[in-house]
Amino acid sequence: LEQKREAIIMEQEHLQNTWVDPDTLPASAVAAVLGKPITREYSLMQLLRRPGIGYQKLMRLFGIDKSDVPLEVIDQLEIQAKYSGYIERQAEEIERNRNHEGTVLPETLDYSRIHGLSAEMVQKFSEIRPHNLGQASRIPGVTPAAISLLRVYLKKYSAGYKKSA
Repeated sequence: LEQKREAIIMEQEHLQNTWVDPDTLPASAVAAVLGKPITREYSLMQLLRRPGIGYQKLMRLFGIDKSDVPLEVIDQLEIQAKYSGYIERQAEEIERNRNHEGTVLPETLDYSRIHGLSAEMVQKFSEIRPHNLGQASRIPGVTPAAISLLRVYLKKYSAGYKKSA
């Protein structure tokens, strides 16, 4: 497992640190693999993030021999490349919610008025009446999206958007 992890890290660094210039290969060859020619420099990792682009195809295009890289490492690299944007956004959302754990929820808050909140979430919040966003986030079944909706609603419509001491 440790060897696999190290191989993934090493290959990620290679992909991030290897830049390709549009003048390196004929535009037609690049377009055949990437769908269109490139007009500026890209790292191999940036190119791998594109839909429909696989690691092995990309390496062949640029004449890079990576036949020694195990298939399980390649699979992991492709997954991480394709989902990196989603993972980064989710991490940012988690951090935003963490920063607002102490935000007080008014006792009179009508959860049914929060657009986008599911009926299940409205019912849970209405029954439990959490004191703050942190408590609300720890209610079983409550989603990060529901907490985000609460946070945005409070910021937009409530004068009671305060952090507890």
